[in-house]
Amino acid sequence: MKVNIRCRRTIRTNLFAALAVSTLLPGIVFAQTPAPSSAPATTPAQAGPLYADYPQKRGKVQPLQFETLPSWATLNMELRGRTEGQTSINYTENGDRTYELTRVYGGLEVRPTKYVTGYLQFIDTHALGLPLHVVAANMRDVFDLRQGYVNVHLKPGKVPVELIAGRQELKFDSERIIGISDWTNNSRSWDGFDARIGDKNRIDLFSTSVVAVHASSLDKHGAGLTFHGAYATLGTWVPHVRLSPYVLFHDVRGVTSQQNIKGNEVETTFGAEVQGNLPANFSYEANGSLQRGSYSNDSIHAGQNFDKLWYTAKTLPWQPRLGGEFDYATGNDHKDLTRIGTYDQQYPSNHNAFGLVDLFGYQNIRQERINLDLGPTKNLSLLVQGGFLNLATTKDSLYSSSGSVTIKAPTAGFNSTDIGKEFDASAKYVFHDYIVANVGVGHLFPGQMLIGNNHGAADTIGYFSLTYRYRVDKHSPKP
Repeated sequence: MKVNIRCRRTIRTNLFAALAVSTLLPGIVFAQTPAPSSAPATTPAQAGPLYADYPQKRGKVQPLQFETLPSWATLNMELRGRTEGQTSINYTENGDRTYELTRVYGGLEVRPTKYVTGYLQFIDTHALGLPLHVVAANMRDVFDLRQGYVNVHLKPGKVPVELIAGRQELKFDSERIIGISDWTNNSRSWDGFDARIGDKNRIDLFSTSVVAVHASSLDKHGAGLTFHGAYATLGTWVPHVRLSPYVLFHDVRGVTSQQNIKGNEVETTFGAEVQGNLPANFSYEANGSLQRGSYSNDSIHAGQNFDKLWYTAKTLPWQPRLGGEFDYATGNDHKDLTRIGTYDQQYPSNHNAFGLVDLFGYQNIRQERINLDLGPTKNLSLLVQGGFLNLATTKDSLYSSSGSVTIKAPTAGFNSTDIGKEFDASAKYVFHDYIVANVGVGHLFPGQMLIGNNHGAADTIGYFSLTYRYRVDKHSPKP
């Protein structure tokens, strides 16, 4: 992989300059109290497995003061720059590209009363160094509204109740079913309503529609609310176990069946995710779901399951944790021409679900993977992994991480299920509590299925990123 060293140095210099300007705004001073971690609160059963496999945010939000700011308002900002280099972009041999993904979030929170919070957040993202015809839809969004909601929060009978109305985030557990896809430049949000009842034991009842990104015009969702669900999070019912049952409804108009008959899609997904700790330093995570419904005049019969098991050697230096993983999402085998068997991946955070190259989606796929993560210090984490990727059935297509078709299956099906093998290594380090660095490299060794269908170029991706977050209040935030 060719890496433009001068470009990287320039990017790092520009990013640090932006950070310096942000912290030297007139009238703003550093707060002396430590900032709370920005990571969401977790129950004991939640802590541990998630971060190493999906890059949950680490580091703290730096607290700043601005005396003339009203006490009922808070400003916040996130700056992120990530240099990426690929050797075979779009599966093209010698299609080397080095580019910079920049992302700026800026938010304003207002608290007019004890029970009401309002929030507005803008997003501005760019893919520098890439011609527009190869810029993916998740890379660029020029100054738009990412979130804008009103949160009414009460505590009747000591049970917290919230109603969030407007443009907002939805993310649950490992985010393999519903997540914001934070790794992508244009992370996901929804328009609609979410009612949250409870705290450590909580249920979310939501009716929403995902926001479609338009790079040079206003982002908006489609007509009506199309994605609904009930997602429960039970953190204390069973000791050392976090159980999350869910039921999701997807309603899409104007689809075309396998018989070319137009109609509507009405799809129900029901399942559960469970994670927790076992004796002898073992931990686990599992998720399974089934999908039923109709796709115009066709019926839907699909499902998915992933299982992870880890062992942590707590007495060894760096506390190595070795894990095994199995992922399976059904494909359409076409045995019944009135039935669709392709699992609908919904709205997942797919980064590193099938390797750091992020080429494949959770549809018609099977994976076996080995993970090893290490913690040399509290601020440094390392992850090494190897995966074996296959189609679930040769009769269905290969799908991208966004769920679109990458290679359409021929009428007779593919000659092989072997997508390929991948090796990845990555690390994350937190500098001085507030600046978070990510670095990694992933390589896909194409299998017979890719090679036999004009997608056989081996792909290597490398990246280096820096992220910095801060918030501004009238007074020092409480520790």
